[in-house]
Amino acid sequence: MLLTMAQDFTSAVPDQTSGTVFYVPPQGNLQQRAMLKKLMREFFDERGFLEVDTPVRIAGPAPEEYIDCIEAAGKFLRPSPELEMKVLLAAGFPKIYQFGPCFRADEHGWKHREEFTMLEYYITGCNYRELMQFTTDMICSSLRKVLQANTLDFHGRCVDLTAPPEIITVAEAFERYCPMSMIEADQQDCFDELMVTAIEPQLGRGRLTYLTNYPANRASLAQLSAADPTVAERWELYIEGVELANAYGELTNGAEQLERFEKSREFRRQRGAAEYGEPAAFNDVLRRNALPVCSGCALGFDRLAMIAVNASDISEVLF
Repeated sequence: MLLTMAQDFTSAVPDQTSGTVFYVPPQGNLQQRAMLKKLMREFFDERGFLEVDTPVRIAGPAPEEYIDCIEAAGKFLRPSPELEMKVLLAAGFPKIYQFGPCFRADEHGWKHREEFTMLEYYITGCNYRELMQFTTDMICSSLRKVLQANTLDFHGRCVDLTAPPEIITVAEAFERYCPMSMIEADQQDCFDELMVTAIEPQLGRGRLTYLTNYPANRASLAQLSAADPTVAERWELYIEGVELANAYGELTNGAEQLERFEKSREFRRQRGAAEYGEPAAFNDVLRRNALPVCSGCALGFDRLAMIAVNASDISEVLF
């Protein structure tokens, strides 16, 4: 893919040792990317957030079932800064964010890379629905400023950045776009396949779309809904079929989270996945039940930049 797109790039840098040619994204794209990050930082800073940095090489992340990390000299490159940021929340930092590199093994494609930039942010005393509105304001105001327009064009479609976002539950999405219900798809082990092939391409058409209330068994680090414990307080954000962000009403019950971790570790053992070290600082927070009520979001910044410049591949905004 990179080779076919190289002609559109402004420069090619040959490696004198290996002979490999590295293609540098267009200057205008990188300028737009930098401006977008600057505007988003200003959005956070103006609202009293503290920008933080946490370690990139860690003993162990959350043992999520299908996210595999890259080993680095006996430790692992982080797939996200989530656990370390939650330690900061427990230490009394109420509103934090960071931009930083994250790593996931075997991530390839027009919107995937093994190394990518994550924007992650947390607010204490905030529920996941309130975080949805915060995220809408941040993304739309930043894009409108960087584009100097109220709309954006992405892959031949127009997105209205002033329109109220669509909010749809996972169950409603299955009813609308699939031949079976969410529960049936989960039971027949085709939930993920239908999400990717039938549902996600339909989301974010013309405006932001939030997909909410995932099945409880896909809660990960999210708390279950008090109104309906069969679903989790989780949403994902889409623009024109591209998943941009994943957010939780964070689980604060330490014993329950430790139990979920152990079940995930056992699942990973059964599929032959790598064993991670213990996230000791975060586990200590869990044992003390010290995590405050909060919500958090992980946003793929490279994907947002790709949408902003109407790129056809993430390599057009990421060296």
